[in-house]
Amino acid sequence: MPERAAPRVVIAPQSFKGSADAVAVAGAIARGVRRVWPDAETIELPLADGGEGTVRALVRATGGELRRARVHDPLLREIDAEWGVLGDRTTAVVEMAAASGLLLLNESERDARITSTRGTGELILAAAMSGAQRLVVGIGGSATNDGGAGMARAFGYRFFDSAGAELPEGGAALARLARIDGQTDPRLIRPAIDVACDVRNPLLGAEGASAVFGPQKGATPEMVRELDAALARYADVVERFVGRNVRDVPGAGAAGGLGAGLVAFLDARLVSGAQLVLDAVGFERQLAGAALVITGEGRIDGQSVYGKLTQAVTKAARAKGIRVVAVAGMLGAGHEDMRDAGIAAVETLAANDSERAAAMRDPLPRIEAAVSRLLRSAGEVSSV
Repeated sequence: MPERAAPRVVIAPQSFKGSADAVAVAGAIARGVRRVWPDAETIELPLADGGEGTVRALVRATGGELRRARVHDPLLREIDAEWGVLGDRTTAVVEMAAASGLLLLNESERDARITSTRGTGELILAAAMSGAQRLVVGIGGSATNDGGAGMARAFGYRFFDSAGAELPEGGAALARLARIDGQTDPRLIRPAIDVACDVRNPLLGAEGASAVFGPQKGATPEMVRELDAALARYADVVERFVGRNVRDVPGAGAAGGLGAGLVAFLDARLVSGAQLVLDAVGFERQLAGAALVITGEGRIDGQSVYGKLTQAVTKAARAKGIRVVAVAGMLGAGHEDMRDAGIAAVETLAANDSERAAAMRDPLPRIEAAVSRLLRSAGEVSSV
């Protein structure tokens, strides 16, 4: 009787935010697989959604290279920020969280009226100067609400009030914007620029950047109104300057309006972050011959099904008839929707809120154990 081939298992998780990055999670899942199936061929494809960890996940999954650049953080302090070159050697990847992210600030420092995306612009310039033909920009996890004005300053644009004085950094100052000077840095003309953006929020209004995302950046209701009015003024002046509507582009409100700034000043494309990431790691190609896909994220709930990475992974695998199981830190309301979308089984690290803190402190052994439980319940590979 011929020997059964070792099963090929594709491991495609996101980070467990606040606990473990996607690379560490993928490694823990692989160890859990080998506990039950010692001879399994494991393919680790750590994924990210455009926020913190996107660069490392894509560089790791494609065999690329990490690099560093000296940039400014949201309060204009100098820091070193990572960016990467993917394995194709023609694509550079940048995450705005590395330069302008919320996690770079203490809670007492969060003030969406004064934080700036200048460092994101500096990071984009560093990537463009590498000679990359394509730039991928992840824009999750921002600390800013300046519409990308700080980013544009890094490219050489200048922002003035009606008296001819140059405006200070930050979203609140844009209420006084009257004029923009400058032109696109020639180093930014050559590469195509794709923005990983899964939110569809417009720039302004009740569903806009300030109202939806401002509160997590320290904005009170009064500040939200101030920032929304400032972005409305900004949109008026920017649209006259570039000759196109940017405020109503789906995703313009992402990352405190950085989506609008990227469209206005770089003619960037806002694309599905999930699909962009799967394409970058060659996900469909990696599925060839797979017996099982294991995905995971910190929390699976009703939002997971709306174009998020877990849903995209599941959809791609199920289209090829491959079973999908998942590990989650916890389950939230509406998690049943992901079962309906095709996830066959889910194991969690924490059954309730009282277990959550312990799971977050030491997640990796729990991930290994959860995967082992999943595979043992799956039985023989022939039944997977």
